[in-house]
Amino acid sequence: MPNPTTADALNRDFLNIRSRLIDLAAALDRVERATGQVSDDPRWESIQQALKVISSPAGNRAEKALRVFSLPYSPDWQKDYGI
Repeated sequence: MPNPTTADALNRDFLNIRSRLIDLAAALDRVERATGQVSDDPRWESIQQALKVISSPAGNRAEKALRVFSLPYSPDWQKDYGI
């Protein structure tokens, strides 16, 4: 099956993308409205990095965003986790 055109892909996915972006914006608003400071929290920094990745024009955004939240591979991972 050939790749869909940009218009076909946008027609298919627009409402889903729109919904997810609105959900994400609401979640970020809730975090920012909460009491306390998040600027020094490494999770908040990861979220900010992932937002930059997904808003960039480069491809492979899903993989790059996943890597933001992933630990680097360790060949000794089983020993590191007591397995």
